[in-house]
Amino acid sequence: MADKTKEMKFHRILVGVDDSHDAQLAFYYAVRYAAENDAELFIVSILESDEMNVYQALDDDYVHGERGALEEHILDFKQQALDSGVKHVTTMIGEGSAGKTIVQDVIPQVEPDLLVVGSFDKPGIARRFGSQAAYMSKYAPCSVLVIR
Repeated sequence: MADKTKEMKFHRILVGVDDSHDAQLAFYYAVRYAAENDAELFIVSILESDEMNVYQALDDDYVHGERGALEEHILDFKQQALDSGVKHVTTMIGEGSAGKTIVQDVIPQVEPDLLVVGSFDKPGIARRFGSQAAYMSKYAPCSVLVIR
């Protein structure tokens, strides 16, 4: 049984972050796990273009401003992880739909053992079609932990 336990250790943790409560919980779990197990931590945040109106999406200054704010914010996450004892932290920013971008672009690049995400669902019609977390759980080629 001890041999199987060693096999279940995760060495490369990818965590998706945003400002939702559940994503914050996912981040804290991933940081704690990475620090306790000397795992690499990859922090990703996605600039979701579907949350911008057409005028914002066409305004390069607006998009660059949003990306700049996101870059600053993700560096705060990185510093928190380093301060918590995680030795190897990498940050990434993607653009597009969070679930698809993480599954199709980020995971193949990072090759994580574990993806940790919050279960945040958008209100309204988006909830009927499934959350980003459900999409990632279904299509990610690695283990997925959904935190709520």
